[in-house]
Amino acid sequence: MNLDDVAAPLDRFVHAHYGRSATVKGLAAMEAGHAGLTFGFRVVDRSDARALARLVLKLSPPGVRRAGNTDVFRQAPLLRALHEAGLPVPDVPWAGEDETWFGTPFVMMEWLDGMPFFVWQPDPSFDRSADAVTPLWLQCIDALGPLHRFDWQRHLPQWERPTALHEEITRWDRILAKAPDPAWVDAGLRVRDRLLADRPADPAPALVHGDYQPGNLLYDGGRMTGIIDWELASVGSPLLDVGWLMMLADRASWQPDWRPVCPLTPAAIAARYGVEPAVMAWWQALAGYRLGAIACLNVYLHRSGRRHDAVWERFALAIPLLFGRAAALLDDAVASRRSEVIR
Repeated sequence: MNLDDVAAPLDRFVHAHYGRSATVKGLAAMEAGHAGLTFGFRVVDRSDARALARLVLKLSPPGVRRAGNTDVFRQAPLLRALHEAGLPVPDVPWAGEDETWFGTPFVMMEWLDGMPFFVWQPDPSFDRSADAVTPLWLQCIDALGPLHRFDWQRHLPQWERPTALHEEITRWDRILAKAPDPAWVDAGLRVRDRLLADRPADPAPALVHGDYQPGNLLYDGGRMTGIIDWELASVGSPLLDVGWLMMLADRASWQPDWRPVCPLTPAAIAARYGVEPAVMAWWQALAGYRLGAIACLNVYLHRSGRRHDAVWERFALAIPLLFGRAAALLDDAVASRRSEVIR
């Protein structure tokens, strides 16, 4: 879908919900951070140029099975509950599960000021020095605790059942299988089997963002203003989000020319969150496996022409590193346990 596909139905929606004198201004695709079918716009009264609303429209991919990250509508009750609880997320004044307005389900959120810090290629407006970037990461880590303490059982009792760790690992089987390189599949499956064999006990479930990192937070003048992009949200282990941040910060998982801009070490991230770095190796390995599988799918979609996004060719070079680093972390964890037994 492009702007022409969205403009006409959006005009009809605005007229129906804001009045016949309302019009859409500044409709544009929101491309920062590779946000998919996401469009920003303003609603203005034509009679007096009065601003009525500033909104963001997110659409499900047309013609795609609505499940997981392609089920945009499932974000509506989640964001509304989080916003009501005072967490820094956009409110959702409008959402629809059917195809009446846009030919696909939609969520229409309030606009939050700020830009995402896309960690691989930050917008030029960001200062990339360690002094400027470190506070962005620290704010990101500090916002994770309140998110994980959100009482999902009280506020979202019917939203989603908790995902056990073995389900979290095996859910990526179908995604990994899309890899255009058989060597990626083989490497991923070896890590998958190790994760299953060595998995710890399931922690108490919490709300999990699923892709929690500065690229899915908004910053305005160095201040964090919102948490966005909830496509991979679930109820599961909160350490999934911590391991994800550690994986991004681990230089061994990335090529030098495609490495997240992060002045912190994985151990510093774990300590800031409040967990012992030594117990996080398995969780960081799981994060590397998850992103490796996601990259396999997106490289396939790009190369097949189904969803063009050349940035995934950069991730293609990182896939062997992500799987290799995950395997090394699991080896280290096993060796550490053996040394503990010997002592």
